[in-house]
Amino acid sequence: MASEIDGRFGRSEGVECQLFSPASETSIKEAPTNDHRKGIVAYLLIAFGMAWVNWEIVFRLGISFDNPLFKVAACPAVFAPAIAAFVVRKWVSHEGFADAGLRLNLRKWPYYIVAWLFPLVVVGCIVVLTPLVGLGKADFSLARGLQYLHPGGVPTNVSATLWLRIDALPFIAILGAPILFGEEFGWRGYLQPRLFSERPLLGAVSTGLIWAAWHFPLNLRGYNFPDHPFIGGLVLFPTGAIFLSIIFGWLFLKTGSIWSSALAHSATNSLGPLILLLFGGVPSLELVA
Repeated sequence: MASEIDGRFGRSEGVECQLFSPASETSIKEAPTNDHRKGIVAYLLIAFGMAWVNWEIVFRLGISFDNPLFKVAACPAVFAPAIAAFVVRKWVSHEGFADAGLRLNLRKWPYYIVAWLFPLVVVGCIVVLTPLVGLGKADFSLARGLQYLHPGGVPTNVSATLWLRIDALPFIAILGAPILFGEEFGWRGYLQPRLFSERPLLGAVSTGLIWAAWHFPLNLRGYNFPDHPFIGGLVLFPTGAIFLSIIFGWLFLKTGSIWSSALAHSATNSLGPLILLLFGGVPSLELVA
């Protein structure tokens, strides 16, 4: 697997692998160097500034992660990377949108299937590997996970419809793709191809680290890792973000469409609750996640 990734994203036998299609590579190279750098800086300032201000306002209003209003109130931050990319392409670097991957390109439909279902494969691998390395076992009764998520008692309506909700997760991923477009149009559609464009693997790693830093206001407050926010936010989430940047970037490469990585991003996010239900309550939950 590692050699395959290196072959697709790095150098192999002295020959530089191409992450971008000829059209997109040309578009990037045609941008003057000063505009290129200015565009990246402007993108980062807008993407970070809009999101962090939005989240800070939400926190200061006293809206906690457990509040149903949180995802609604924080939704503008999800679109900050897309807004940043639009502003930079249109008015800063004047690159336009030829390489933005806005078309679906359904002729590459097998890659959309991969984007949609690969998180399920990852969950299966986690279920198999965690007991082998001593990190715990999945509880398919989901009782332990429900107790972890609802320490004060599991609501009746939740337990009665639980498996129905789990079965719906892949379809929720499709519905969520337009929302995650707000991130992917910025991270994969703009930033990742422009960071170390001659060394795509390094570009993916760099984007993953920046992407993880963008999440700091959430993760360091315990959003994804409530029990260990600093380990999760500073170590575990960046590690996952790097690998996801490689996978999402590969999908963008193969389809030429940002919608494939948006679907993969949405599918990955939608399966997070399943991991908590299967492994919630184990001592090493952060490592499992």
